[in-house]
Amino acid sequence: MISVKEVIVVEGRYDKNTLSQVFDAVIVETSGFGVFKDREKLALLRRLAEARGLVILTDSDGAGQVIRNYLKGAIDPALVKMAYVPELPGKERRKSRPSKEGKLGVEGMSPETLIAALRRAGATLDGAAATHRTGDITKATLYELGLSGGAGSAERRRELLRRLGLPEKLGANALLDVLNALYDAESLRAAVLR
Repeated sequence: MISVKEVIVVEGRYDKNTLSQVFDAVIVETSGFGVFKDREKLALLRRLAEARGLVILTDSDGAGQVIRNYLKGAIDPALVKMAYVPELPGKERRKSRPSKEGKLGVEGMSPETLIAALRRAGATLDGAAATHRTGDITKATLYELGLSGGAGSAERRRELLRRLGLPEKLGANALLDVLNALYDAESLRAAVLR
């Protein structure tokens, strides 16, 4: 078991069960979209964020992004770290059919993938803070690389996100957060030029 200082926030009980087999951590479920109407849970998440910090780890599908963005706007961003799982096609073992978007969620990820996601987010694992890159990728960097603001930029951005194994439905600000958590400007340039 790997201890995690921050509180991990997931969508549901199956996600929590999967993570509790890998991490010794406080894991809180949002009950999916239930967190939108649950003022007590939101207040709890705010208190936990102030006390220990949060790592938000939702599925990479549209619903997961909506929940992630809601929490990001409702809780002080300085207290929140964003962990992302790759977009992989498939279905979880317990399900008879794939999800609406046909992608694996948090519960379908391997322990190694989950550990890597928390490390990339900068979570404090086993008492040591992981490397968390910050800030040298800007919207101007994305423009210079042809990933925003120009003809064909949406297609280039989607292709890059696919190659990097990142969620394709990231908004501009979320994209910057993710890229700054995983890359510096030079390594992003190298990835774009591949």
